[in-house]
Amino acid sequence: MDLADATYDVMRSLPRYESYGLADQLRRSAVSVASNIAEGHGRLHRGDYVHHLSMARGSLAELQTQLQLACRLHGTDVTAAVEVANVVGRMLNRLIARLRALPPNP
Repeated sequence: MDLADATYDVMRSLPRYESYGLADQLRRSAVSVASNIAEGHGRLHRGDYVHHLSMARGSLAELQTQLQLACRLHGTDVTAAVEVANVVGRMLNRLIARLRALPPNP
């Protein structure tokens, strides 16, 4: 959720003409990260959870790329969002590793 908040802050600083381009992509990626984590957690099987965490990690990579584009194209300060994204990435990697290390479900 903090990542979505930080991303929305970046979006607000983009030029108005980006509202249907880069800003929309940023929004979709940030929401996708949180949504995939939540959906996976709501599943009954650990494998489904890990799958959704992996999809969240893919959306996170997309978001990180889009943040760098915002910085390069518009000089937007993305520092806070990038820092939160890095923390989320480490958390996802650790959670996926720990879930995979557990014994199989009966």
